[in-house]
Amino acid sequence: ASAHFCGYEFREIKSCARGNLSVSALAEAMTDDVAALMLTNPNTLGMFEDEICEVAHIVHAKGGMVYCDGANMNALIGKARPGDFGTDVLHLNLHKTFSTPHGGGGPGSGPVAAIKELEPYLPAPVVAATRDGLRLDYDRPLSIGRVKAYQGNFGMFIRAYAFIRALGAVGIRKSAENAVLNANYVRARLRDEYEVPYDRINMHEVIFSDHRQNEHGVTTLDIAKRLIDYGFHPPTIYFPLVVHGALMVEPTESEGLEELDRFVEVMKKIAEEARTTPELLKKAPVTTRRSRFDEASAARKPVLRWKPE
Repeated sequence: ASAHFCGYEFREIKSCARGNLSVSALAEAMTDDVAALMLTNPNTLGMFEDEICEVAHIVHAKGGMVYCDGANMNALIGKARPGDFGTDVLHLNLHKTFSTPHGGGGPGSGPVAAIKELEPYLPAPVVAATRDGLRLDYDRPLSIGRVKAYQGNFGMFIRAYAFIRALGAVGIRKSAENAVLNANYVRARLRDEYEVPYDRINMHEVIFSDHRQNEHGVTTLDIAKRLIDYGFHPPTIYFPLVVHGALMVEPTESEGLEELDRFVEVMKKIAEEARTTPELLKKAPVTTRRSRFDEASAARKPVLRWKPE
């Protein structure tokens, strides 16, 4: 969406059978008029792009830039530096990795990092260090200019910075390690009950599908709604789009073994219900004040304010 908004033409590069970006497809598509490749690493399937150095080389050889969506840095903080594997620009989703709020109003925040060669083009003003202390530098002839009052949602930067300082270098690395360990633990414990389209070591999130439950007429939506009855907020569903009936589980570093085991047991129970009483799942949630909403109608005909009778 952002590329289209800026006036670029864009083209999607397919994934390979392993769930990574197809290097051969990229090489075929890459020409001298390509401005940049945008990718997420680890990707939305939870897989690390293990050919990322070759990917970056292909793009750079044609004069392009590598833009990395840092949405999944939860798996890499303290463990890897995106610049080392060829990233030229990176935005960080502070709400996913560095503890800042996002839902419920947020505000969302995504600071952007860039290589030295792109520094002159960054939005102005920038903070500059002088002999007399820090000052705001507006003398930036190549800058794209101001993009928002001050420098984004600054309060989120402070919170993220406090989070980093509180954890320290060791804590940040441990955070990534625990996030990856938790996701792989969930995958290993549920692989016999739910289809894992890419069943190999993943990073901070794992993707399941409803392929086995479909045999009994149960869908990912039914599974998600049934989780509510057991006290769990449903995870992201039907995304990424390359997996039919996707159910994305991203436990993060915060959950302990007891909570992970409780989630696993509930998921196993739901899988059993799908086999024995699928009609129950079709009605879920059954313990809430309101049952299942007509989400399609709500999206097509939203009522955004209360009107008196």
